[in-house]
Amino acid sequence: MLSTHQIDLVQDSFAAVVPITDRTAAAFYKRLFEMAPDTKHLFRNDMAEQGRKLFLTLATVVDALDRLDTIVPVARELAIRHVSYGAKEHHYAAVGSALLATLELELGASFDAETKAAWLAAYTILADTMLAATRVSA
Repeated sequence: MLSTHQIDLVQDSFAAVVPITDRTAAAFYKRLFEMAPDTKHLFRNDMAEQGRKLFLTLATVVDALDRLDTIVPVARELAIRHVSYGAKEHHYAAVGSALLATLELELGASFDAETKAAWLAAYTILADTMLAATRVSA
């Protein structure tokens, strides 16, 4: 469970990224493909469009962090869809690491240790929910 303060940190830092989503998405995928080259084949579409989809999904999740019960069904559906794309369990750690590293790069000093910890907690909840759904559907 996330505290109100952690939710505020994630939501405030995400709001700071919104004006630079295209750049941030490009940086995220560059980092992800460097960290986990085996993920590159999962993305066959226009990467700019993929980046927009990523940030729309993140916006939905970030906005609903205080209502996790509304995110869980969406996260489960998303996870099952990702299995059909070829996503593997170990990709979740790479995505989380790439996301945190990208936010740190793009937000600079405002992405302090406390904000990073809040993002890690939020991502862990999301990833754990998604992984549980993939195991049940397997």
